[in-house]
Amino acid sequence: MVPAGAQARCSRPGFVEARSNRRQAAPGCRPPRAGLSRPAMDTNSTALRPAGPLPAYRARIAKGLLKPDPAQALAAETLQDLWRRLRGYEPQVEPPEPDGFLARFFRRKPVPEAENSTPQGLYLVGEVGRGKSMLMDLFFACAEVPRKQRIHFHQFMQDCHQRIHRWKQAHPGEADPIPPLADAIVAEAALLCFDEFQVHDITDAMILGRLFEALFARGVVVVATSNTAPDDLFKGKPGRDAFLPFIALIKQRLVVLTLAAERDYRRERIRGLPTWHSPLGARAERALDAAFLELAGVKQGKRCTLRVLGRAVELPEEARGVVRAEFDDLCGRPLGPADYLTLASHAHTLVLDGIPRLGPENFDRARRFITLVDALYEHRCKLVASAAAPPDSLYEQGENAAMFERTASRLMEMQSQDYLSLQHLP
Repeated sequence: MVPAGAQARCSRPGFVEARSNRRQAAPGCRPPRAGLSRPAMDTNSTALRPAGPLPAYRARIAKGLLKPDPAQALAAETLQDLWRRLRGYEPQVEPPEPDGFLARFFRRKPVPEAENSTPQGLYLVGEVGRGKSMLMDLFFACAEVPRKQRIHFHQFMQDCHQRIHRWKQAHPGEADPIPPLADAIVAEAALLCFDEFQVHDITDAMILGRLFEALFARGVVVVATSNTAPDDLFKGKPGRDAFLPFIALIKQRLVVLTLAAERDYRRERIRGLPTWHSPLGARAERALDAAFLELAGVKQGKRCTLRVLGRAVELPEEARGVVRAEFDDLCGRPLGPADYLTLASHAHTLVLDGIPRLGPENFDRARRFITLVDALYEHRCKLVASAAAPPDSLYEQGENAAMFERTASRLMEMQSQDYLSLQHLP
C-alpha cells in the first residue's frame, strides 16, 4: 500500500513536452511539426494530408509490429472519427500579450467561451497492457490541431497546482485562480491528451470540476486513457460526493469507450524477456538496454520525481511506467519503505543495473535492497536486473546471510512465468 501523501510525477521543462516534438511520427501520419504554436499546415494539400490513426494502426499490423486485435481496431476507428472532426480545430484565444506567458496567466480578462459545438473527446478505459497509450499516441501524432499537448495526468495536475500557487502569490486576497489558469492552458493547447487519468489526491479532486468546466467552456478537447472507469474515480475517498459532478461532466463531454482486449500485451512482452542477467559486464548492460527499449518504447527515459511524504525522490529514467536506475541510486542512499512502496506503485517495471555481491561490509545497502524487493513484490512490480551473481549467491555468507534467504527466494519467484503474469497493483 502506498503511503498517504505520496505522489509521482515525471519532471519535464515547462508545462508540457509535446510527445510529437521528440518522437517520430507513427506510420501513416505525416512528420510532426517543429513547434506547437505554428499555424496548421495546408490541409487542402493531399500530399500533406495525414491518413489518421486508423491507417497508422493498420500500417503497424502490416509491418508486423502489432498483432490484429478487434478491441484495438474498434478504438482506432473511434479515434479516427475524432481525428476527422478535429482537423484544423483551433478555438479562439486572445493573442499573446507582450510580456508573454506570465502576463497571459495573470491577466484578469477571460478568454471568450467556445460554442456548444465543441467536439466530444474520448475516455479510453481498460486494464493495463491492452494498448491504450499506444493508440492515443498514434492519434496524437496524426492530430491536425495546431495547439496540442500530451502529458501524464499526474504531471498535469502538479503543474496546475504550481501555477495556482504562483497566481495566489501574485494576487493575495483574490479568491479564484481557476479562470486565469484555464486561460493559460487553452492558449497552449486546444487538444489535451492525458495518459493514466487517475484521481487519488483530495487536492486534485477539489479543483478538477471547476477547472475542466472552464477548459471545456473555452473549447478544449480532451482524450484520456485510464485503468479506472469514470464512475469509479475517487471511489471510497472522503469528500467523494462533492466529486460526483466532475464525473457527470466527464461522461457528458467525453465518449467513454472500454478497450476490452483479452490479451495483456505488456505482460506478454516481459514474459518473453530474460529478467535476471549475471555476471555484470557489457553483455548484461546490453540486455538491460534492450529490455528497457522493448518495454518502454524508447532508448532512454526522462528524469522522474517521486513525491513521498513531502519529500522529493529523484529517479534517473522513466518512460511509460518503466523506471531504470542503478543499484546505488536506490540502495546507496538513505531511502526507506515509503519511498520504495511509492516507486513500486508508480512503476509497473523496474530495470535495475549493477546489483553487487552483498555482505556484512555493505549491509546497509543490502538491508535497503531487501526492503525494495519486498515493496516490488507487494505491488507485483516486475524486476529486470543485472547482478554480480544469481539471487541465491548474492549474499552467501557472513552475518545476516540467513536473513537474505527469503529475499533470494522472492527474487527467483519474480522471474517465474506465474509472477510475470500477475497484474501490477498501483
